[in-house]
Amino acid sequence: MTDDPRPIRADMGPRGLSLDRDRLARKLAALSASAPIVVMIHGWRYAPGFAGDCPHGSILSLDPPPGDRRAVSWPRHLGLDGRSALGIALGWSAKCDPWRAHLRAGWTGPALAEIARTVHDLTGRGIQAIAHSMGARVALAALPLVPAGHIHRMILLAAAETRRVALSALDTPAGRSVEVINVTTRENDLFDACFEWGIHLGLRTSIGQGLGRSRPNWHDLWIDQPRTLQALAGLGHVLSDPPRRICHWSPYLRPGTIALYRALIEGRLSARDLPLYRPGRRWSRLILGARGMDLGSGLPAA
Repeated sequence: MTDDPRPIRADMGPRGLSLDRDRLARKLAALSASAPIVVMIHGWRYAPGFAGDCPHGSILSLDPPPGDRRAVSWPRHLGLDGRSALGIALGWSAKCDPWRAHLRAGWTGPALAEIARTVHDLTGRGIQAIAHSMGARVALAALPLVPAGHIHRMILLAAAETRRVALSALDTPAGRSVEVINVTTRENDLFDACFEWGIHLGLRTSIGQGLGRSRPNWHDLWIDQPRTLQALAGLGHVLSDPPRRICHWSPYLRPGTIALYRALIEGRLSARDLPLYRPGRRWSRLILGARGMDLGSGLPAA
């Protein structure tokens, strides 16, 4: 049935990608040529088939169970109803220690690349991707594996990947053509530090701290900065103040955030319109709370 609003389910397992290709083909055939096609990718501690931690019954579903503090329906709030926009929910095995999850995220990149190639073969169109935490590693790992235009936008939320890997992914045909919005916040400093030291022994810096280089198609969006929040409000996107000093899920749990991503996905807001102010100093949010959020230069990012 083409009117089934549920996202297309895709899972990366030991035998490769499992994808309902027939249903995907039917949905794409019925989809408007201007309707977005969006692949959603979860992060650490989720895995298909695990009760309570299956992403297809949580953030990637239309109706997550009540009471889960991490859960809000991505497809529902992004408007991925299968008619005006199509959602594809990519699950991978991340319910394990962070070291194995880091490896598996890299191994899941080919699954996203395969989805992008399948969609392009059927429609001639590119996909968009929205990914949280180690899901951002999945998204970036796909870029070297596809031609330019197969993935035309990525929205990365509290991304767990290094600057070195991101820059390498950008230095590919698909990496030079993709638009990346890297949504980050000083609420994630502790998680970034754990990623940098626990996985990379302090030798690499996370893109949760920004890319560190200027690239025309990469946009670091610091959603805890007062100037950023004021500018977004002026664009019609009011985000609530950060509720905690430490929160890894803030980039999609905070009211107003998913509506902002939906506007980007649907083309009602351009990445060129986004405010790109430099952040406050690292740990400023943890140590000083709201008073520490504006300790940077206050100037737009270079």
